[in-house]
Amino acid sequence: MTQTTKTVAITGASSGIGEATARRLAADGHRVLLGARRTGRLERLVEEITKEGGTAAFRKLDVTDAADTRAFIDAALCEYGRIDALVNNAGLMPLSPLEALKTDEWDRMIDVNVRGILHGIAAALPAMRAQGGGHFVNIGSVGGYEVSPTAAVYCATKFAVRAISEGLRQESAGDIRVTLVSPGVTESELADSISDLEAREAMKTYRAVALPASAIAEAIAYAISQPSQVDVNEIVIRPAASAQ
Repeated sequence: MTQTTKTVAITGASSGIGEATARRLAADGHRVLLGARRTGRLERLVEEITKEGGTAAFRKLDVTDAADTRAFIDAALCEYGRIDALVNNAGLMPLSPLEALKTDEWDRMIDVNVRGILHGIAAALPAMRAQGGGHFVNIGSVGGYEVSPTAAVYCATKFAVRAISEGLRQESAGDIRVTLVSPGVTESELADSISDLEAREAMKTYRAVALPASAIAEAIAYAISQPSQVDVNEIVIRPAASAQ
C-alpha cells in the first residue's frame, strides 16, 4: 500500500486498461472515482474493489460531453475533497481504410480520443491549480508514433494526444505533472468497434501477441507513485515478442 493516498479519477473504467488501473490503484490504497457509460459494469467493479478493502465510487460519464465531464470531476471533489490525478483513458479504435469513407466513425474517434482528453483537462485543471498540484495521465498508443494502413484517423487522434500532453507539460510550470502512456497491442475491447471486415480480419493477426491490461496499469501506478518533484513524461510499452 502506498504511503501517500491520492484521489484518482479514471475515464473509460468499465473494462480493459481502465478497469485494470482502477484495481491496481485501489490496491495501492488510492481512492478512485470511475467513469464510463456502462454503469452496470462500474457498479460491479466498485463492489469488488470495496470488498477487497479499497475505496471506490463511480459516476456515469460521456467524455464527449464537456458538461458531463465537469460533473464527473466535481463528483470527485464532492466525494473525496480533491483530485490528485486524472487518467484520461476512454478511447475508440474503429479502424478502416480512408476510401471506405466511414466518416461517422472518424467523427466518433475524434470526439472520444481527442475532445475527450481536452474535456478532461478543462474540467480538472482549474481544481488542480487551486489545490497547488495535480497529475494528468493520458493514454496514447504506439499509433501516436507511427501510422499503418486502416489506422490513419486513429493514429491521427493519438498523435494529437501526444501533442496535447507535451503542450500541457510545457505550460505547467512545475505544479501539474503530465504522463503520456502509449501501449502497444494490449488485451482490450478496442478491436470490437471495428466494423470494416478487412480491418477486423487484419487485427486478428496484429493482436495475436498482446500485453495484459494489468501491464499498462502497472506503468500508470509507477508514474503516479513518484514523488512530486519527479515527472514521468512518456512511457511506451510493447509486447516483448512483437516488433510492432
